[in-house]
Amino acid sequence: MDILFDEIPSLDLADFTAGNPSKKAEFVKKLGEAYQNIGFVAIKNHGLTQDLQDRLYASIKSFFALDDETKANYEKPEIGYQRGYTGKGKEHAKGRNTGDLKEFYHVGQELEFIPDTDSVKSEYPANVWPSEIPQFQNDAVEAYQTLEKAGKAMLQAIALNLELPEDYFEDKVAYGNSILRQIHYFPITNPDEVPEDAVRAAEHGDINLITLLMGASADGLQVLRKDGKWIPITALPDQLVVNVGDMLERLTNKKLKSTIHRVVNPPRELMNTSRYSIPFFMHPRSEMDLTCLESCIDAEHPKQFEDATAGEFLEERLRELGLRK
Repeated sequence: MDILFDEIPSLDLADFTAGNPSKKAEFVKKLGEAYQNIGFVAIKNHGLTQDLQDRLYASIKSFFALDDETKANYEKPEIGYQRGYTGKGKEHAKGRNTGDLKEFYHVGQELEFIPDTDSVKSEYPANVWPSEIPQFQNDAVEAYQTLEKAGKAMLQAIALNLELPEDYFEDKVAYGNSILRQIHYFPITNPDEVPEDAVRAAEHGDINLITLLMGASADGLQVLRKDGKWIPITALPDQLVVNVGDMLERLTNKKLKSTIHRVVNPPRELMNTSRYSIPFFMHPRSEMDLTCLESCIDAEHPKQFEDATAGEFLEERLRELGLRK
């Protein structure tokens, strides 16, 4: 029976990691229930300190305060904007042509940390660092590594819930193609000058395995419940919101739900204010096989997706979002 949540469930990641078998099993059970119904949870004890969040937000606010010409120096359309800056309105949701009211900055794996013997090192472009904001690199790399570690713990719990070995995802996400996206939903001083259907982030599902989202600077994030009702997502300051992405939904043949979500515009009188948000999109290595797990296919749940690798699926989605030609 479907459970209709009025808010997303809150869990303590320490229950999974601290070594108490009964608490670990309960965490896995509750996580599975949430991901099979609403696709979102909020977790605490994830390792990301408030100090690091504050430093990271200070860095990105300084960057986005630069003039558009300076920011454009860090734009890399030739790599599908997968590193560096992406300008205002350049990304749109799948199935839409109107660009979202946002600009953002992408950080990926730091190549110096990847062994020379690993083939993915040649796949990834180097990160792009703004010389105007010296602390930007250190803050972003520290946050990236912290969120990646928390994401690996979440994937261990997901694996156990799916009755897979706890380390099922380990080799698939080792030096994976994850992205730290630092977003600025920029102020609109004259709402009449933007397209009527333009929103901060139109309804969409995330591409990746899971997304880990630290607290945003303002309200606006909503998730679409199974009964068609949009409910606001609010996490406490010490929590991360962690949701299922399309790759994990594919792998589990929709057993785990990549729930549609959006960022709505504020009231008209607040359209001239900024909103900042920092999601960590946890991607596997491009060769990961996303073929539906046999354990998630039966007579009542026939296979719903064609076989694809993570790399193939990502390329398809980047084209749909207008970031790849």
